[in-house]
Amino acid sequence: MSEMNPSKSQAVAIVGAGVFGLSTALELTRRGYTNVTVLDRYLPPAVDGSSVDISRIIRFDYGDPFYSKMAREAVQAWAAEYPDHYHQVGFVMLNEKGGFEYTTKTKEVDAKLGKTIEEYADATQMRLRLPGIPGKLDGLSAYYNPKGGWADAESSIAQLASSCSHAGVSFVTGRRGTVTSLLYHDSKVEGLKVAEGAPIRASLVILATGAWTEHLLQVGHASSASGQPVGFIQLTDSEAEQLRGMPVMINSNKGVFVFPPTPRSNILKVARHGWGYGTKVRVDDGHAPARFISCPHRDRNNARNSYIPEDAQEGLRDGLRDLVPEFAERPWSRLRLCWYSDTPEGDFIVDKHPQIPGLFIATGGSGQ
Repeated sequence: MSEMNPSKSQAVAIVGAGVFGLSTALELTRRGYTNVTVLDRYLPPAVDGSSVDISRIIRFDYGDPFYSKMAREAVQAWAAEYPDHYHQVGFVMLNEKGGFEYTTKTKEVDAKLGKTIEEYADATQMRLRLPGIPGKLDGLSAYYNPKGGWADAESSIAQLASSCSHAGVSFVTGRRGTVTSLLYHDSKVEGLKVAEGAPIRASLVILATGAWTEHLLQVGHASSASGQPVGFIQLTDSEAEQLRGMPVMINSNKGVFVFPPTPRSNILKVARHGWGYGTKVRVDDGHAPARFISCPHRDRNNARNSYIPEDAQEGLRDGLRDLVPEFAERPWSRLRLCWYSDTPEGDFIVDKHPQIPGLFIATGGSGQ
């Protein structure tokens, strides 16, 4: 940011109260910035934010050394700063016929950085290590990382937002926090137009808007939005108790992953990481011609129980038959699409805009 840094007292406006936006806001205050404002349609934890749900996988098994190092640092921070929200139950990757090239790269990177993965050519042997592991393991290989697990995403975002507030970050939500377009002067961004009231001016605008980015800025193929299917099944206390010893599990070939039942609510959550689904939503950023693209809606809650395609439901069922077969045919208590901001190589986009002064972008989570 050296070429575009505002002074420590000038206004910085961050659009998006997810993990990218809130962590950026907190870091700026730690670096001495005293006029940081976060805008969002909803008070964090935003109900349909990609950072928010009952659970998110925590792992540092990546096929890229940069992200693996970053994730290892993050896992240490989870244990130190967010212990009430982090459940280190372990992470299992199941593979058919050896899995993908990515699996091989992941194991190579792990070995170079300090081996934490336990490999099983015969996945059934994991039951000697994890007696409570469910699922069909015959004919599969696997690896297990005891340092992985899951986090309560909603409560951890709430803690992060509280830390921001205590550090002096301001929040604007509701219609006043609903950004409708960037405010330009000539070719420079000087603030934000909002759904209610006068524009909010800032020396630097940071878009941490994830899958919603195209509502405000045409980014083309640099980042695209896709909806990934998620299903929830309500278990009883006794049923949930049967699965208390299970780790987070994913079938890499099918992209379907399942979490242990959440404490207290006993909800079994299953999701699929894949190509996802597109929508057709009209967006108008006030700068480029209006167009129809795939993205979540701006003016409604995208996390409500909703329709997802029949093949997506069957894909989730198929994964459950492998991972937790006892509950694979249970009725859904809720279905929804979780919105990803995907980049071509799965890399984050964290940089100043190359052509628009006054604008910084932090997006491209790619389901990482």
